[in-house]
Amino acid sequence: MPRLQRIFQDKPFLHLIDQGERLVAKLLAVMLFLVLVVAALKFSVQLAFQLVNPAVRWEGEGLIAVLGDLLNLLIAIEVLQNITSYLRRHVVQIELVLLTAITAVARKVIVLPPYAENKPLLVVGLGVAVLCLAAAFWMVRQVHEREVRELEH
Repeated sequence: MPRLQRIFQDKPFLHLIDQGERLVAKLLAVMLFLVLVVAALKFSVQLAFQLVNPAVRWEGEGLIAVLGDLLNLLIAIEVLQNITSYLRRHVVQIELVLLTAITAVARKVIVLPPYAENKPLLVVGLGVAVLCLAAAFWMVRQVHEREVRELEH
């Protein structure tokens, strides 16, 4: 019983939770890395077959599909960078999270289906999301730059 009480004291308990968080982050990083490798290989093989197939049309929806898949891979890489950054610095870097979100919204805008302009709420919602994310990123960047300037002086 005394051992259990020691574990639930603040310092040992927080240390245990921190170790658990780091273990989960490492497991997620390994799994995401494996998914990224498989997805990149699959994307490369599909793209190679499409490049040699004269029936594939590269304008319009064909190009949009390739860009969507490529941006999905880039978003996954950014998420992996978020995880590894957390493991290095023990903090979630909000700038990276916001950049990932901006990339995800940009991907959504790029791969909008034809006639999306007939869905005004979708277009307005994406516009609001872009503005909010850009404003949040700008504010975080301003705070970061101010902190850097204060450290230099």
